[in-house]
Amino acid sequence: MSDVSVLPGSLAVRNLFEDLLGREVTVSPGDPISAPEVPLTTSAIFTDSGQKIYAVMGMTLSLAANAGAALGLLPAGAAEDSIDEKQLFPNLAENVFELCNVFTSLLNKEGAPHVKLYQVIYPNQELPADARAVLLALGRRLDLSVEVNRYGKGKLSLSLAP
Repeated sequence: MSDVSVLPGSLAVRNLFEDLLGREVTVSPGDPISAPEVPLTTSAIFTDSGQKIYAVMGMTLSLAANAGAALGLLPAGAAEDSIDEKQLFPNLAENVFELCNVFTSLLNKEGAPHVKLYQVIYPNQELPADARAVLLALGRRLDLSVEVNRYGKGKLSLSLAP
């Protein structure tokens, strides 16, 4: 059986953010999320139908807060307060969960195993070791800098499991 998993392109990621947030989003190549950044990262764990980790997406606190505020039509100050306090406020976390759930659409394609959102780990929560290893792994990954117009930017890393 051939491997049919494919990383989404940066254009697809930008279009998803723009469609969901209803505002201009700029996406450019970025640095991967580093190990010291993981504790303040929102991580989405995607699994296949056998509950095996398929991919892990990480968003830095700044991106998660800005995207969560934009999705909820909250002022940019809500994101700034969240970033200053180094936690993702519950109302922003709820919006980011929805964003992660919609992001699943970029991982599913015809002929490939069905992928679903398994769990979202928020800043200051422990990311399971296997998911952490996938997020930080070299190989099949996409690392972007994502800027939400009038809010701010942050890093997004998506890594497919080996």
